[in-house]
Amino acid sequence: MIYDFTIVGAGIVGLSTAYKLSLKYPNADILILEKEDKVAAHQTGKNSGVIHSGIYYKPGSYKARNCVNGRHQLVDFCREHDVPVDVCGKVIVATCGEELPRLKKIYERGLENEIEDIELIDADKLAEIEPHVHGVAAINVPCAGIVDYSGMCRKLLELLEVRNTTVVFNQAVSNITDTGDFVEVTATAHTWQTKYLVSCAGLYADHLAEMAGIKSPVQIVPFKGEYYELKPDAEYLVNDLIYPLPNPEFPFLGVHFTRMAVGGIECGPNAVFAFKREGYEKLSFNLQETIETFNFPGFWKMAKEHWRMGLDEYRRSFSKKAFVKGLQKLIPEVQEHHLKHSPAGVRAMALQPNGEILDDFYFEVADRQIHVLNAPSPAATAGLAIGDEIVSRAEEHFTL
Repeated sequence: MIYDFTIVGAGIVGLSTAYKLSLKYPNADILILEKEDKVAAHQTGKNSGVIHSGIYYKPGSYKARNCVNGRHQLVDFCREHDVPVDVCGKVIVATCGEELPRLKKIYERGLENEIEDIELIDADKLAEIEPHVHGVAAINVPCAGIVDYSGMCRKLLELLEVRNTTVVFNQAVSNITDTGDFVEVTATAHTWQTKYLVSCAGLYADHLAEMAGIKSPVQIVPFKGEYYELKPDAEYLVNDLIYPLPNPEFPFLGVHFTRMAVGGIECGPNAVFAFKREGYEKLSFNLQETIETFNFPGFWKMAKEHWRMGLDEYRRSFSKKAFVKGLQKLIPEVQEHHLKHSPAGVRAMALQPNGEILDDFYFEVADRQIHVLNAPSPAATAGLAIGDEIVSRAEEHFTL
């Protein structure tokens, strides 16, 4: 048969896209191809499960708009379908007086992004919310929260399977060809035909776009986030979500404390270059993928810009003591013996040839195809809203 829509990737963006297409076109035949044997096997299932508020992002950007919209949709969806979710709030902490101007700027950006109920709080109010945190001031963000993203994906899969959707696992896509009348997608065991294709391939999004003949300047560079977890006898140190003030010169939020919806409290992550796109162990390595990254001029331009911070991140990767020192800026009581290792994740960072990080959601559109080439954090929070965005682009560019 010829499917109406084929989605590559069963992470939260792929499943949300399929779900929104099924709502918009209830009679459409939809196919989802996933190379693993389950949903949410990579970025979606290996993050810390935070529901982001949208406070950090450039006003008017896709990130800012879709994060707020997606957050509301996510919470409503999870409450309706009994997926573990808790709008517990978070604090963004200034640990010294020098950070106060930056804290105020983030607060003002939050107001511009219409983040509801945020407030600047002093050290006394911070101590009421998080008694063990060291800080001179903070932003209280009550609308942030935690969720089981893997559980949400399983629920989306369950809903899709009764809505004219076929999901085939263990299917790594190896070729994409636009014949003019339809798109042929070859995977592990079969070649499928589809009127329209949406690629939500995460860490391999650029490979699939290239496979389809799309010439994009963007290349995915993988960064590993390594975590520790508080042992049960130290969980009293954290109530909910505790974040440092992000460094404006570095594209990560810094190590933080996260109570998880499925139990436990994570500490981290750091951010180190990954020598394998889906390499979660300390020494994971893929020669071909490493050469591919090293041959990309943008990687070296970014490395030249951020090498000092990169070395600090690697130091935390190989030194538990250094990792704990970073955590102690927020909670001085945390000690090495309070921590145990937790699984790592790898995030896809889209780089441009000039070394600049593509800091917003980014799509490439062909005649019968949409490729999601960059869906960084807060893509999980914004998943349902990104699904709406893709449906809108499909209506605009496809003959539906």
